[in-house]
Amino acid sequence: MGQRSVKFKSFAFVASATEEARTALARLQSIYGVHDPDEADVVVALGGDGFMLETLHRYLGKFKPIFGMNCGTVGFLMNRYDETDLPARLAAAHRERLHPLVMNAKTVSGETQRAHAINDVSLLRETRQAAKIGIRVDGVVRLPELICDGVLISTPAGSTAYNLSAHGPILPLASDVLALTPISAFRPRRWRGAILPHSAKVTFDVLECEKRPVSAVADSTEVRDVVEVRVQEDNKITLHLLFDPEHNLEERILTEQFE
Repeated sequence: MGQRSVKFKSFAFVASATEEARTALARLQSIYGVHDPDEADVVVALGGDGFMLETLHRYLGKFKPIFGMNCGTVGFLMNRYDETDLPARLAAAHRERLHPLVMNAKTVSGETQRAHAINDVSLLRETRQAAKIGIRVDGVVRLPELICDGVLISTPAGSTAYNLSAHGPILPLASDVLALTPISAFRPRRWRGAILPHSAKVTFDVLECEKRPVSAVADSTEVRDVVEVRVQEDNKITLHLLFDPEHNLEERILTEQFE
């Protein structure tokens, strides 16, 4: 459970482009006023989980608390929408601190692109050919060749997203682990993935990269035609998410495992 947050002096609203979110934005601003999100003590994000990820990326490294209210179709990272007494609600919110993943992806042309992921980093085949990927953990070859549609590494916060759809484990926030999950693995047939310490440094080596091209995706940032992808937790960056006490993220992750 996250630590109880302090009382905020100012808060600002941001919203996704949906009609529901824009309507909510107008109503909340009429009640509580308009403030600059870059200068406010806390940002209230109106939308679904996708917009919450966009907002977290926007303020990555700025240590700004984000409180989400669900105005979308998916709201695992969001609180319920309620216009009543928002200042008191924010003051009572619990704070969850998360560290994103950082991806360094090297392409066939020799360029290296860097991106952060709050949910996961995934490697995906680009053509009809299955991908062949070698996996190293902390410099040790753990899987010389995985033949698959792809593979991903997920944070606890992202473990109920793509990772769960790929039959990966749900991770409690306090577990301090990462999920390494294959996507439609062909060989080894019995390999279902691994749970790694949060400090693990994982390297994916794309084999036969010209015949079997692979892209790497860190949340919404895609890098095409990669040959090597290095992923690890970036403990220099802390994300601050605010949740209602009765709907904190730790409880949601626990509940998800029994549904």
